[in-house]
Amino acid sequence: MMKLPRRPQAVIFDMDGLIFDTEALHEEASGMAARDLSHAMTPELFRSLIGLTGPDGRARVRDHFGPDFPLDAFFERWGVHFHALAETRLRLKPGVNEILDLLDELDLPRAIATSSSHTTVDHHLAQHGLGRRFQEIVARGDYRNGKPAPDPYLTAAARLGVPPKTCLALEDSHNGVRSAAAAGAMTVMVPDLLSATQDMKALCVLVASDLHTVCRLLSR
Repeated sequence: MMKLPRRPQAVIFDMDGLIFDTEALHEEASGMAARDLSHAMTPELFRSLIGLTGPDGRARVRDHFGPDFPLDAFFERWGVHFHALAETRLRLKPGVNEILDLLDELDLPRAIATSSSHTTVDHHLAQHGLGRRFQEIVARGDYRNGKPAPDPYLTAAARLGVPPKTCLALEDSHNGVRSAAAAGAMTVMVPDLLSATQDMKALCVLVASDLHTVCRLLSR
């Protein structure tokens, strides 16, 4: 296995699709919300929304369904369906506890940099008892421009007190990878619903099959 170009001083995690297996739940919830409004959410449309900020996602949905589509009702119903599903089906991605244990052993600080709200982050972390395992949480409202802009990762690195280039960034989405790479972080993609394209591979130091692979990388 390859080595990282530098020993990381901190690790910054995306959340949805990386720590929690939420993207499949979001896809199901968005489909339910669209059907409530007599429309259909296609897999292609849903995947195009992964990693986008709220305003960008709303614009993409409006472009797809047209200017008369009831956006507010759609996103409200999406949220209601998602939270109902998450109450019983929110699962950790493979290797989450193992990598957090390893970071404890290595005494490496960590943060979350996500497009989700603080309320959602707090809910998900609490459900799996992970609230105390991250030193910093950077969520929607904490930065000026969302992914793919570098702001979330630059903010997380600043709060951790380390240069971005010394951070290992873990992402599953294309826009997340773009954000981390633009911040100068050592970026590893752990694909979830979106596969790693050649463009993504060019921005990453590694495409890993799961977080267990990242553990082995950090242990070298």
